[in-house]
Amino acid sequence: MKATVVIPTYNERDNLEAIVNEVLGLGEEYHVLIVDDNSPDGTGELADELVSRSSRVEVIHRPQKQGLGTAYCTGFKHALENRSDYIIEMDADFSHDPHRLPDFLAMMGDYDLVIGSRYAKGIAVVNWSIKRLVLSLSANLYARWITGLSLSDCTSGFKCFSRKVLESIDVERVFSNGYAFQVEMNYRAQRQGYRLGELPIIFVDRKVGQSKMSTKIARDAFWHIFRMRATSLIRPVSFARIQISNPNSTLLAATPGSEPQQPMDSTR
Repeated sequence: MKATVVIPTYNERDNLEAIVNEVLGLGEEYHVLIVDDNSPDGTGELADELVSRSSRVEVIHRPQKQGLGTAYCTGFKHALENRSDYIIEMDADFSHDPHRLPDFLAMMGDYDLVIGSRYAKGIAVVNWSIKRLVLSLSANLYARWITGLSLSDCTSGFKCFSRKVLESIDVERVFSNGYAFQVEMNYRAQRQGYRLGELPIIFVDRKVGQSKMSTKIARDAFWHIFRMRATSLIRPVSFARIQISNPNSTLLAATPGSEPQQPMDSTR
């Protein structure tokens, strides 16, 4: 069994090494795929160093910041090509506890997509302002109303997919690119009849670095959720297509007992 944890990064140098070590320490079945958007703080260089230390770490270098959704879709596509059984989304900043990963996998026998829910048992967030909490709760209420999702937390970015879900969704045709991306992935999976489950988690706001969340990002997400739903009614088979890979992106991976390979085109 192979579980690949996809971690998008932009200026996460202070967190990356620790989070990767935590994941790898859980067992040989866990692999890490870092998708770095040319972080100016040297995150990409640190990722290369981590690749040189372990055959279970890979990194895709993208030439510029291209959005959360495209980062995950690029990672999903690569993980599928490398025969991962389960593909996990996780932030690099320890707001998602890596020690919960075995709990996700334990639920995959009963579900096809498991979402780490901050609201499955009340409100389980730490160090959030009232404004951010209200924003998150409002976004979830809105997402459920628009899409009909039967989830307490539609916008969580801590989740585990079975490979068959991502294969059938066709990640190259994902509509959203910001935080609405999380809603769309859940929505697509539910519409295709897959079993969605929720694992109660505690979300702890980052201690190092700056949050990427902003009012503008939330406002854009509200619009994209509405647009996604409207588009699905007009064109129920496929959504508008966005580019998830870039010919200038590079992939660096180590093979057991060897030096890291030279960067290669991540679209191969």
